[in-house]
Amino acid sequence: MTRRSVLLGALATAAAAASRPVLAQQPRSSFRGGNAGEEREVEAITLCWCPPGRFVMGSPPGEPERRPGEDQVVVTLTRGFWMAKYEATQGQWKRIIGKLPGELTTELPAGDDFPVGNVNFAEAEAFCQKLTELGRQSGVLPKDWEFRLPTEAQWEYACRAGTTTATSFGNKLSSKQANFKWKSYNGAEQGPSLNRAARVGSYPANPWGLHDMHGNTYEWCRDWYHARLPGGTDPDLYSAKSSATKSEHGDLSRVRRGGCWADEGWPCRSAFRLRFEPERRYDHIGFRVVAVQP
Repeated sequence: MTRRSVLLGALATAAAAASRPVLAQQPRSSFRGGNAGEEREVEAITLCWCPPGRFVMGSPPGEPERRPGEDQVVVTLTRGFWMAKYEATQGQWKRIIGKLPGELTTELPAGDDFPVGNVNFAEAEAFCQKLTELGRQSGVLPKDWEFRLPTEAQWEYACRAGTTTATSFGNKLSSKQANFKWKSYNGAEQGPSLNRAARVGSYPANPWGLHDMHGNTYEWCRDWYHARLPGGTDPDLYSAKSSATKSEHGDLSRVRRGGCWADEGWPCRSAFRLRFEPERRYDHIGFRVVAVQP
């Protein structure tokens, strides 16, 4: 038996199990959730519980519009986490930080229920830090929990929500299911194209209650971008700058995920990943928070 056949066999076995998260033995606390999709509110932000488990990260050979850097790896997340039900909104930003981080545009309309965009990586981190402070001060966030940006593995795990298909809605994606423009993914029914951001929660949620994981705005992840997906147990490349993959111009980047209103349907796939320099900003890049126990 070749090494390749052994690897493919292991991935196939893990993929079969990934449709139902393999729960780790994690002691229950009053803040930790139970069932996937269970909701909790902290500082007026609705969170959904993502239980510990194992899944296959990346896309299988033959997935339509598959891109380099999506080779599958098996990931085990030993700790569950809370993820925001919606992308961070302009209203939340103004309440927690103050002035919006960048200009509004025709494609990024003003409104408390619209996602915050034009935000760079450091500003998104600052939001998480301030939210942690407020939660601890009010007593709703335990001292051993914190808000931060999700790792790339946490993001894809939550996006898939127990599914193994190209998107959490199956192997096709219509613009009735997610906010993107032009061409639907893999022959799905063509829906409307807004050509702008939508109010968060305007499209159906995934099986764990999370909205807009496909489309609307790209979302920052905390990892440095590496050409290969991180596998193994609790992968976190936040500090792995020295091994990060440089662009053709020699720049280092953080990861962004999810697709957006300015793209076609295929970049909204669960496994699609892009790099972006952390100091830069665009109106179609936002974020969502997770609450974790480091």
